[in-house]
Amino acid sequence: MDASPNYVMLALQVLGSIALLMYGMKTMSDALQKLAGPQLRHVLGAMTTNRFTGMLTGVGVTAAVQSSTATTVMTVSFVSAGLLTLAQAISVIMGANIGTTLTAWIMSAGFSFNITDFVYPVFLLGIILIYRKSNRVVGDFLFGIAFMFLGLGTLRMTGTNMDLGHNEAVLSFFSSFDPERFMTTILFLLIGGVLTMCVQSSAAVMAITMILCSSGAMPIYQGIALVMGENIGTTVTSNIVALSAGTQARRAAFAHMFFNIFGVCWILVVFKPFVDMVCGLVGEGANLSFVLAAFHTCFNLINTGILIWFIPQIEKLVCRVIKAKSVKEEEDTQLKYIQGGLMKTPEISVLQAQKETALFAQRIQSMFGMVRQLVDEKDKDKAEDLFTRIEKFEDASDSMEMQIANYLEKVSDAHLSDETKEKIRQMLRAISEIESIGDSCYKLARTLHRRQESGTDYTNNQYVQMKGILVLLDEALTHMNIIMKGRREEQDINETYRIENDINAMRNKLKMENIRAVDEHQYDYALGTMFIDFISECEKLGDYVVNVVEARFGR
Repeated sequence: MDASPNYVMLALQVLGSIALLMYGMKTMSDALQKLAGPQLRHVLGAMTTNRFTGMLTGVGVTAAVQSSTATTVMTVSFVSAGLLTLAQAISVIMGANIGTTLTAWIMSAGFSFNITDFVYPVFLLGIILIYRKSNRVVGDFLFGIAFMFLGLGTLRMTGTNMDLGHNEAVLSFFSSFDPERFMTTILFLLIGGVLTMCVQSSAAVMAITMILCSSGAMPIYQGIALVMGENIGTTVTSNIVALSAGTQARRAAFAHMFFNIFGVCWILVVFKPFVDMVCGLVGEGANLSFVLAAFHTCFNLINTGILIWFIPQIEKLVCRVIKAKSVKEEEDTQLKYIQGGLMKTPEISVLQAQKETALFAQRIQSMFGMVRQLVDEKDKDKAEDLFTRIEKFEDASDSMEMQIANYLEKVSDAHLSDETKEKIRQMLRAISEIESIGDSCYKLARTLHRRQESGTDYTNNQYVQMKGILVLLDEALTHMNIIMKGRREEQDINETYRIENDINAMRNKLKMENIRAVDEHQYDYALGTMFIDFISECEKLGDYVVNVVEARFGR
C-alpha cells in the first residue's frame, strides 16, 4: 500500500524554497549594486534626456540589478533632488516594469529543467571569492545566483512530488471556478494582489503561480489573473510605504500604481483573446511557466507602448491628485530624503543620505540668514521673535544630525563596498561639523540677545565691521553648499581656504581695532567684550565650514 504524501512537509519545502529564492534574488541584487552602484546612479542622471531614453534606462538598470524597487528608489531620489523631472521619472519607472519581467523568464527557465546540478560548483566558486576579500562582492553575487536557482530547482521538484495535477481536492477547488465568468478573473486578480501585499514579494507570488500552472492544477487563465493582481499588489505596497515620504516620492509611487491599474483595465477588456495570442506566440506545447513569463512581458511592453505617449498628462494627473505641501523652506526641518521605509537597498540609501546631508547644510545657511537679520533688527519684539526661531532651529538641527547619523549607522551595518564605507565616514564627519555651524549660529544670536537685554548698543562702526565679517561667512557657506551639492571632481577646495584666510585676517584686524577703541574710550570694556565674542565666534564658524568641505573631499 502506497504511503500518502506528507503535505505538511511538502508545504514547508515550498515555503523554504520560496525563502531561498527571495534571499538569492536580494543577495544578487545587492551585490550588483555594490559593484556598479555609483555608475548606475550616473547612468540614471545622464541617460534620461527624453521619455524614450528614460524608458530604456529603466529597462537596462532594472534588468541589471534585478530589482525594480532599487530603480524606483534611485529615480525618486533624483526627482527630489531636482536632477530629474517627474515626467522623466515616470518614463524610467515604465522601463523598470519592463526590466523586471526578466525575473519571470529566469524563474520559468528554472521550472523547465533541473538547474540544481549546476548550483553547487557556483557555491564553491562563490565561497572561494568571498574568502579572497578583494573579490568578496563577486562571491556574494555568485552566492545569490546559486541560492536563487537552488530555490527554483527545489520548488520544481517539490511541485512534482506534490503531484497537484492529480490531487482531487486541488483540482475540484479550481474547477469550482468557471473560467468563462468575468468574476472568476476579477476574484483571482484580487487574490494575487492581496497575496503580494501580504508576502511583500511579487517574485514569491509568481513562483507559487508557476508551481500551480506547471503542475496542471490551475488553468492558465486563472494563473494569468494572479499575475495581473501581483502587478497591482506590488504598487499598493510602494504607495503605503511612500505615505510617510516626500511629495515627489508619493507622486512617483502613485504614477506607478496608475500605470499598472490602467494596464489591467484594458487587458480585462480583451482578456481571453490576448491570453490566446500569447499562447500562440509561445507555442501550443510550451510549458505554462513560459506562457506566464511571455504574458508578463507582452503586457508590460504594450502597456508602456500605449502610455509613454501620455506622460505629460499622467504627470498633470498625479500632481493634481497629490498636491505639494506649502511649507516655508527655512522652517521645514523635517528630513526629506530618508524618511519612511522606502530605502531597501544599502548602496542606494547612501545617495539618499548624501542628499539629506546637502539639504542639512542648506538649512543651516538659512539659520545663518536669520542671524544676519537679527543684527539689523532694531524692533525689540521682532528681535525677540527672531531669537526664539533661531533657538528652535538649533534644537531641530541637533535632531536632524542624530536622525541622519542613526540612518547612516543602520546602512553601515550592511555589507558595503570600501568606497561606500568611506563615503559614510565622510558624511558622519560632515553632519557633525554642520551641526557645529548651527551651534555657532545660536551662540552669535545669544550674544546679540545679551547685548539687547543689557540696554546697550553697538556703535555704527562696530555694526559695519560685524556685517563685513558676516558677508565673508555667507560667501563661505554658499561655496560650501555648492561643494556639498556638486561632484567633488568639479569643485575647488582652494576657494574655501582663501575665504577662511580672509576671515582670519579680518578677525585679527578687528581684535586690534577693538583694543584701540576701548583704550581711547570710544566704548566701554563690556561692550568691547561682547563685540569680540561675536567676532571670535564668527571665526570659529568659518573653521567649521572648512571642516565640512574637507570632510566632503575626504581630507
